[in-house]
Amino acid sequence: MLPKWFNDWNSKNPADIYGPAILVGTLGGAVFVAIALVTLGQPYKTDSMQTGPRGTGMSVPEFVTEVKMADPTIEAYYTEEPYLPEGGETLAKDEYQNVQVLGDLTVDNFNRLMNAMTQWVAPDEGCAYCHGDADLEDYGEDNLYTKVVSRRMIQMTQNINEGWDGHVNANAQVGVNCYTCHRGQNVPSDIWFKIGPTTEATAGWAAVQNRVTVQSQYTSLPSDALETFLLDYGRIGVHNLESHVAEYPDEEGVTTWQDTERTFSLMNYVSNSLGVNCNFCHNSRAFYDPEQVTPQWSTEQLGIGMVQEINNDYLVPLKDEYPPERLGPVFADAPKAACKTCHKGYQQPMQGLNVIADWPELATTEAPVYASAEEAAPAEDDTAEAAADDSAADDAAADDAATGDDAPADGDSN
Repeated sequence: MLPKWFNDWNSKNPADIYGPAILVGTLGGAVFVAIALVTLGQPYKTDSMQTGPRGTGMSVPEFVTEVKMADPTIEAYYTEEPYLPEGGETLAKDEYQNVQVLGDLTVDNFNRLMNAMTQWVAPDEGCAYCHGDADLEDYGEDNLYTKVVSRRMIQMTQNINEGWDGHVNANAQVGVNCYTCHRGQNVPSDIWFKIGPTTEATAGWAAVQNRVTVQSQYTSLPSDALETFLLDYGRIGVHNLESHVAEYPDEEGVTTWQDTERTFSLMNYVSNSLGVNCNFCHNSRAFYDPEQVTPQWSTEQLGIGMVQEINNDYLVPLKDEYPPERLGPVFADAPKAACKTCHKGYQQPMQGLNVIADWPELATTEAPVYASAEEAAPAEDDTAEAAADDSAADDAAADDAATGDDAPADGDSN
């Protein structure tokens, strides 16, 4: 309790104590922030990856903290060197029943690959994920859909590594295997299904846009871009850049505004899948000039063709093998793949880690070629360099290309 004379004097002589207090607090806070930035570093510092000639503004800005951050799924990746065949070993097709794929492998390499696929796809369920609770001598039976699907996924993986080398190995040997998509899960993340009209209030073109969906990357852009371009072989393009052109939307080969927006939807999806912007593939001052694109543009074109083949030749035909809970919620369609199924937001899946070096059995549809440790050493060195910093770029032009789109849909253990 203050004396009365003090309270009377204070009421007759008011003073502003809040202004100085705020000033002192602000200065103190600024000093604290400055000390923190000097000590801990700028948390939002960015760097730029050059993707085109100097002076054109073609670069991809990246947060330094994200560039240095390792893909968390790499730590759980399992690999094992192959057993070099010496000749005369028992083959898997002679030892086991119903080995329709990988039958020409030695028993040791066959079991080595089966063990790895279990780690990649079903680490919790183990062999039972594809073979059930059957006795070992009954593993040849095709009682579970997971085994039937995994057999086809092995063939798909071999085809990707062999037939789409220009995409998955654009920079260096990287390849794909089951883990590229599955990352230790029975069902890979970032698969997609048809969703059809997204609004019941309208019909036609308006029914597939202006509604936030996963396929539209949470934008108002059309939600059927993946279905149109990565399944139905739709033509990727924009409307005529000339004005007052004598053409009509119903004419063959005419690209409409709707097609343009659908193209934008696909491009937005690709950018998010790789964690890049438009300049990664395009020259921003000449979007429509194919002679001024970056090398990554060609790699991406191969990737689009590869995904179209994956969906139409491997994934969609498996629809009848899946149980109802594995099919799409709207049209009961088979799960399908796209860029993000493998890339997971990185320019290269698993940041350029070579996932095929130890698994030549998945690199070709023919007999695998095994390399000795000495022969494989250079490839391992290249892998280390590629994985060290997948965002580094040459000062003159970008030579970093997006790679890999394997897409196992469900269970890869023969």
